[in-house]
Amino acid sequence: MHPSVWLTKEARVKPAVSAPTNPAPHDLTQALTTAFTPNYRAIVQMAAPAVVGVTVAGQHALGPDDVAPDLDDPFFQFFRGLPGFQLRTPKQAPGAKVPFRSQGSGFIIASDGLVLTNAHVVREAKDVTVKLNDRREFKARVLGADTATDIAVLRIDAKNLPVVRLGDSEQLQVGDPVLAIGSPFGFEQSASQGIVSAKGRSLPGDSAVPFIQTDAAVNPGNSGGPLFDGNGAVVGINAQIYSRSGGFQGLSFAIPIAVALKVKDQIISTGHASHAHLGVTAQDLSQALAESFGLKMPNGALVSSVLPQSAAAAAGLQPGDVITEVNGEAIERSGDLSSRISQQAPGDRVKLTLWRDNKELVVSVKLGSADDSSTEKPRAGQEAKPDDLDLSLRNLTREEMAATHLQSGLVIEGVSGPAAQAGLEPGDVLLSVNGQAVQTPDQVLRLMRRKPKAVALLIWRNGDRIFIPIQMQ
Repeated sequence: MHPSVWLTKEARVKPAVSAPTNPAPHDLTQALTTAFTPNYRAIVQMAAPAVVGVTVAGQHALGPDDVAPDLDDPFFQFFRGLPGFQLRTPKQAPGAKVPFRSQGSGFIIASDGLVLTNAHVVREAKDVTVKLNDRREFKARVLGADTATDIAVLRIDAKNLPVVRLGDSEQLQVGDPVLAIGSPFGFEQSASQGIVSAKGRSLPGDSAVPFIQTDAAVNPGNSGGPLFDGNGAVVGINAQIYSRSGGFQGLSFAIPIAVALKVKDQIISTGHASHAHLGVTAQDLSQALAESFGLKMPNGALVSSVLPQSAAAAAGLQPGDVITEVNGEAIERSGDLSSRISQQAPGDRVKLTLWRDNKELVVSVKLGSADDSSTEKPRAGQEAKPDDLDLSLRNLTREEMAATHLQSGLVIEGVSGPAAQAGLEPGDVLLSVNGQAVQTPDQVLRLMRRKPKAVALLIWRNGDRIFIPIQMQ
């Protein structure tokens, strides 16, 4: 089973030493003098009986995209190897069904037969078999699978099974030792060790999960297997790797156990998982963008668009707002915002700390559902006028508004100087300047007469909204 190309104690050992988030020099010295090497042998002996192999069989309907991928495409480097992943031959038309068998990993969290694995491991599976460490095999029932977080919950008819000990992924720190156990390439009960390389990684297509990055060797077949900390407690579920070849290349990604357990509880209660939705598109701040908004540090999620009739719109959020905290927890990057919101339930209220107009404010937002959607309605354009920003601007036509679903904006027809160096292009649509919506070139002129040192332009380009900073001095 591919873990994702995007590839995809009771007897306790000595406790791991976790350094403070901002440790003082004497704290670091003490941590170094009390450091230890985990007893991996003890961890494997204790935990391996609760690690299982998951074999799936079914039929996969070939789609138009089931063709040989472009190996030069950077997004190909991350993938989930789905059961039944096939390369369509010229003789096979889209829609043709082909049988498949594949294998992943999992682990037992309850002695009455509750198993966690990845959702992509059991996707399209008609038959699921769980093989225990003692070689017993059981037919498994899929209680539910959540594709947003890639978590699936299985049930087998067995009692008095060995279980893993669950840890706290929130306490995990970069540099902590970890151990992975699974069935890479079908080699059962294989163990590999490494360290936590990073936390809170946001990967393309997986904004709901703050991944744990490690350098523990994880390969196809490890999907769904546990990631243990130095104390032998499960802190993550191995899900993806980064690879140009399909094999391990030093970058592995695991779903935090805290995320998995929340999804598990929902699946057991309702048969499915629901995720909250704020209704914004956000991007990371650069230093230039931060300065243009009056921030000293480039920390936070910069709102580039707000979906009409969404939770964010109802709470009054605006493009140009910088979300710096959710319920008092700091947001450093846009991926932090996505993962924090997705772990809430629809209907929950969260407090967002915003930076707007050079001051901080707190708003309460009642979150919607990730299934909610809305569309924008276009309106008439205006006459063209030149501007004062090395840009040649004109209003959108009615036809352009209908095609882009924009209510207003200024088409960039010509660009030069700092604006061109910043990456603006003819055909971009200018939506706002430093958080102020612009509908006419005169508005742009008035804003630029304030002689700002830097400006942040909100641009619509090919359906996306992005902020582009420009240094004026």
